[in-house]
Amino acid sequence: MTIEYEWRGDFDNAALNALHADGFGHPVAQTDWRKRLERHSLGWVCARERGSLVGFVNVVWDGGVHAFILDTVVAQHRQGRGVGSALVAAAAHEARAAKCEWLHVDFEDHLRSFYFDACGFKETTAGLIAL
Repeated sequence: MTIEYEWRGDFDNAALNALHADGFGHPVAQTDWRKRLERHSLGWVCARERGSLVGFVNVVWDGGVHAFILDTVVAQHRQGRGVGSALVAAAAHEARAAKCEWLHVDFEDHLRSFYFDACGFKETTAGLIAL
């Protein structure tokens, strides 16, 4: 398995929508990812295996020193093989290169080990308002 990782890699909306459906277990949506990313993102990382999109992470930011990762997703047939942590590492590298000082992430409890152990995030106090 050779996976290639690319910062701000090219993709088409259909492929990213299909990856999200596969990785998150929901029906395929019709999200215009290109428009969303161009408007809100510092960048993103695409993971490809033989040309097929098998992983993705979005890096949004405040235009200053804070970056946030969203939508970390890996195709089901590649989960548990280090693709997700490599995506996050590439995202952190590029956020650092853009002079960001902090990389934030929110996640569901079952992903604690992934983000804390595999990716190196530290636990912090944070707040959330459900809208």
